[in-house]
Amino acid sequence: MSYKNQFIWKRSVKLAINCYHLTQHFPQSELYGLTSQIRRSAVSVAANIAEGYGRQHKTEYIQFLHIALGSLRELDTELIIAKEVSLADESLFIPLMNEVEEMQSIMVSSLNKIKQPKQ
Repeated sequence: MSYKNQFIWKRSVKLAINCYHLTQHFPQSELYGLTSQIRRSAVSVAANIAEGYGRQHKTEYIQFLHIALGSLRELDTELIIAKEVSLADESLFIPLMNEVEEMQSIMVSSLNKIKQPKQ
C-alpha cells in the first residue's frame, strides 16, 4: 500500500490546499510572513506523513507522525494569529481552523493506534 492511499495523508493534502486558498486572500505584504509560514506548515504535515511511511521501521514512522503533529500545532497557532490581526475575513478562518482541529484528533488517534502492541 502506498502513502497516497492513507486517509491521514489524503486529509493533510486537502488541508494544505485549503491553506493555499485562504492565504490567497491575505495582503501582498504578508507574502514572506504568515502567508509563507502557513503554507510551509501545512505542506509539512503531508510531507512528513509521506516520508515517515517510506521508512523501514515503525518507530521511524511514529517519529515522523509526531513531527507532522507538531506542524499541525504550528499551523493552528499561525492561523490564530492571522485571524486576530485580520489578514482576511474572519469567516474564512473558521472552517479551516475546524479542519486543523479535526486533523489533530485524527493524527493523535492514528498515533495511539500505531503505538498499540499487536495482540
